[in-house]
Amino acid sequence: MLSGAAGGYVVVRLRNIAQALGIGDQFLHLATAILAEVAIPFQPFQRWPLWKEIGTNLDANPGLSTGTGYNAFHMDLVNATQPPDYTTLLCVRPDPLGAGASILSDARAAVSRLSPSSRALLADMTYRYGSFFNLSDVGEEYRPFPVLDDKPADLGFVRFTAKMLIESGLDEAHAHAAKELADQMVAGQVSFTLQRGDMLIVNQHRWVHGREPLGGGQHNVAPGDRRLLLQLFLRNSGAGSR
Repeated sequence: MLSGAAGGYVVVRLRNIAQALGIGDQFLHLATAILAEVAIPFQPFQRWPLWKEIGTNLDANPGLSTGTGYNAFHMDLVNATQPPDYTTLLCVRPDPLGAGASILSDARAAVSRLSPSSRALLADMTYRYGSFFNLSDVGEEYRPFPVLDDKPADLGFVRFTAKMLIESGLDEAHAHAAKELADQMVAGQVSFTLQRGDMLIVNQHRWVHGREPLGGGQHNVAPGDRRLLLQLFLRNSGAGSR
């Protein structure tokens, strides 16, 4: 389900275990052991623990992962030469207001629906996004980078984040090609709401992810009751030699 032309993501439902154990150290040890059967857990952000919290911050930019608005399609660490092969999101608390569905899209399928001229523009080393500091085991900063590379799908990436449409300072042609790709991703998206104990694993070589807006009225929800995910990254064995 995670590899092959028809695969790219999976949800592992550990709800009963979360109910029995709670989501503390014992549960996280179990979840990490399960993920270690997929690939190697690693810690690219040295200022955060292996399981990085993605909470709900009412003061954050709404479009960020910790914000309350629409978090558009992206891959994680898009500006690293060796991004994580998999990103994992574990739901500790869903949005109590019933919103904030996870969204995913097959990036490879979206690319296949583009014109040859758009694909050629996306292969140019023109795109930029994000900063790069206090990171380890993800190679070097990649700036500028191409959205499309010439590697096979199991090695290369569709290096996309919708935020680069605003921050890259792109010329009209390259911006239009990236917007076309974004539109195709939205057209092919799937969505579902993670529940407590659900663990989403996304193959970053094939799929991108994001989030629908959280429910309105978050200021009426106690901070300890707001949506909370934990994120962990995985590296295929031998990936560092690529």
